[in-house]
Amino acid sequence: MKKIYLLATLVLSQNVFADDLVQWWDVSATVLHGENYDLAPSERQTTITLETAGAWKYGDWFAFQDFINFNGNNNGVNSSTYGEISPRFSASKILGQPVSFGAIKDVSLALTYEEGEGPVHSMLYGIGVDLDVPFFSYLQLNTYRRDAISSGNISDGWQFTPVFRIDMPVGNANIIIDGFIDWVFSADNNGYDENLHINPQIKYDLGKTLFGDHKQNKLLVGFEYDYWQSKYGVAGIDQNTYSIIAQYHF
Repeated sequence: MKKIYLLATLVLSQNVFADDLVQWWDVSATVLHGENYDLAPSERQTTITLETAGAWKYGDWFAFQDFINFNGNNNGVNSSTYGEISPRFSASKILGQPVSFGAIKDVSLALTYEEGEGPVHSMLYGIGVDLDVPFFSYLQLNTYRRDAISSGNISDGWQFTPVFRIDMPVGNANIIIDGFIDWVFSADNNGYDENLHINPQIKYDLGKTLFGDHKQNKLLVGFEYDYWQSKYGVAGIDQNTYSIIAQYHF
């Protein structure tokens, strides 16, 4: 359930056209390489992730597709795919007036469709809130009902997903800390364990350092930490690993 889920990879320099159907958008490609992955054909993996995020007249969206290559002893399985599509519909945008109170600056209908190889297809629907919190470029809290829609998928239940980004100026560039937490806090089926997936990335804006302001938020390098307690809902399988990453925003 990988998301760099933000709704989204918010590019702060992107121009916003408030009267247009699409207000801002971003497309990026990320290469990740890491080891010690559990419940996979190989402990070593190289993943190419394509992502798009943006805002439109009635809300925002985030979508990604993982192309996973299994390195090493893979038992004859060389690759796999996984992806998610996550649109949200903003109450403030639809009603034409702010829906905010206290630290909450907006409320949205939040949806996610999970797809991939194997019995992983699910539909999630719930409520998302955007918070105005010091030091965060954005902080979103999404609470979903999970409904499995493929045979053999028993992940029905309830899920809480915070999504965040922090920008930290360092010298003439920037360090970005962003990512998500997926917490399936209630499961309907005894064979599926409640689980916690924490997946932050720490990235340095190498493009700005090498090429100047016109390449800000374009070329990022760093690492991704991945902790998944009861991975895939399997009790006792706790993944704890990291990957080195390079990310380019087109």
